[in-house]
Amino acid sequence: MIYNFEQAKKAFEEYLDEFDRTQPKIQLKIIHTYGVVEAARQITERMKLSGEDRELAQLIALLHDIGRFEQLKRYDSFQPETMNHAAFGAGLLFGKKKMIRKFLKEDTYDSLICEAIAKHSDFRLEGVTDERTLLHARLIRDADKLDNCRVKLEESLEILLGETAEEVGREKISPKVWEYCLNRESVLSADRKTKMDYWISYLAQYFDVNFRETYEIIKENNYNRRIADRIPYENKDTAQKVEILVKMLDENMR
Repeated sequence: MIYNFEQAKKAFEEYLDEFDRTQPKIQLKIIHTYGVVEAARQITERMKLSGEDRELAQLIALLHDIGRFEQLKRYDSFQPETMNHAAFGAGLLFGKKKMIRKFLKEDTYDSLICEAIAKHSDFRLEGVTDERTLLHARLIRDADKLDNCRVKLEESLEILLGETAEEVGREKISPKVWEYCLNRESVLSADRKTKMDYWISYLAQYFDVNFRETYEIIKENNYNRRIADRIPYENKDTAQKVEILVKMLDENMR
């Protein structure tokens, strides 16, 4: 064992005491963090990784969104233009104060953990040359997306998008966003114009999944279909495109 998860969790909870836990977006991110830890556990167990890599994956999952809380405190927003939460989180953990030492005493894995956290929300995962670091960078991206399936099914649309499902369902998909979908790509945040674009991007992110084991869990839970069905699509063009998108996502997982 390279660290004690319960002690790491205690340190994380102590950090959270600096924030308003009653705030809905803060609550969402706390629940999400532990959901990503569970997703990392499921994926790494199915992959039959070593005990050390399973431990590392769960620690990275616990810490991956630590920068989100300061972003919400300052801006009450998840939007990337307000703060690069991944880079901020990496700096918080591995900067001058070395907050990472509250979670992990030895520094053997610092570079790996830092790079995986810093790159977990990048549009594309690029520039990772070390094989083991790449494994964990891919794992946290998959675990993050896997719990986001749950988030998109359980959280209110008002918290996620600031509109009701009915309001979102009246909107169109912007041409640039639909182009990403047709190319079977995730959607660049800056190219989202409407709340429907945001919703579509939540589905299109599942084109960027790294491991067969993650796909298996998504398929077993029918997440693509269930997420798509949360919105009543009054706009016929949007409704048709969503059906095409779900079909493409399902094909991508075969």
